[in-house]
Amino acid sequence: MGYKIPFLFSFKGNHMKQELEALLHEAKSAILASSREESLQDLRVKYLGKKGALTSIMKGIAAFPPEDRPLLGQIINSAKDQLEELLEETLQTIRAAAKAEKLRAERLDVTLPGRCRQMGTKHPITLVIEEINEIFAGLGFQVAEGPEIEIDYYNFEALNFPKDHPARDMQDTFFVDDNVLLRTHTSPVQIRTMLKHAPPVRIIAPGTVYRCDSDATHSPMFHQIEGLMVDKGITFGDLKGILTVFVNQYFGKNIGVRLRPSFFPFTEPSAEVDIACVICSGKGCRVCKNSGWLEILGAGMVDPEVFHHVQYDPETISGFAFGMGIERIAMLKYGINDMRLLFENDLRFLGQF
Repeated sequence: MGYKIPFLFSFKGNHMKQELEALLHEAKSAILASSREESLQDLRVKYLGKKGALTSIMKGIAAFPPEDRPLLGQIINSAKDQLEELLEETLQTIRAAAKAEKLRAERLDVTLPGRCRQMGTKHPITLVIEEINEIFAGLGFQVAEGPEIEIDYYNFEALNFPKDHPARDMQDTFFVDDNVLLRTHTSPVQIRTMLKHAPPVRIIAPGTVYRCDSDATHSPMFHQIEGLMVDKGITFGDLKGILTVFVNQYFGKNIGVRLRPSFFPFTEPSAEVDIACVICSGKGCRVCKNSGWLEILGAGMVDPEVFHHVQYDPETISGFAFGMGIERIAMLKYGINDMRLLFENDLRFLGQF
């Protein structure tokens, strides 16, 4: 790159010409000798900065006659452009050399196979909830949700569990204080829904619940889906029909269903719902304790006392409710023998689903 400065006719002009040529020669030598970006930045400041050498020369233009100043300005600007161009070219050269050196040092092997990102899968609990939701959606049920931290009224009293009633001992409860607790079932969602909506009501309530219990078949945190249907003329036959349709769609058309009398404070009459063992097809095995049946959920007709708490008239409407543990359904569906596997986050296990 050349650095010829136009000839100036005055003595002062000739002096500036010589000064600029000397400056450009010095700057060129320093820039071309630089091998690091940091040193280039220092040279940029030295020659082109606010207090740099070229700026100092520019300030000297004021001493020249007014008619000479435009030409002098052009000359100095031309010198500045030349330095900027040289600095940029040298910077690119330094960066290219650094990149090439890095590539030589790393010795990339372009023949190595790529690393594929492992695709995730849905948790078996999520799969079961979605499938059950879909089945009941086809039967006209809507999904309802509620808080996991509840107050005593919604979790117990409105569901016909009076204060100090022995039935409360069936549910080992995590209390925050005397009135606040972690819900032990999703039944409070039924109460909240009925308080907001007049009959007819047809909902299912999936969600997380908490009880102080932990072993191979129990977990202190687990999942439930409960269902509720309230309208005029709802009977126990409707309850059995709905549950039979669910069982046949989820476990298979040939799975038998039976109801055994039981007790729940919020339903009367109440029943435990069993299905023919999915392992031995009802013949008897270790899983079903040779009975041929597996208990999967509880159900019953809504107790009139519950209707009184939500201002429903039990003389004109009736309804049924049911509830099931999702973990138990998942264990039967996928042949899992230990509930704790569902919460250990072992990708080797979860990847099977």
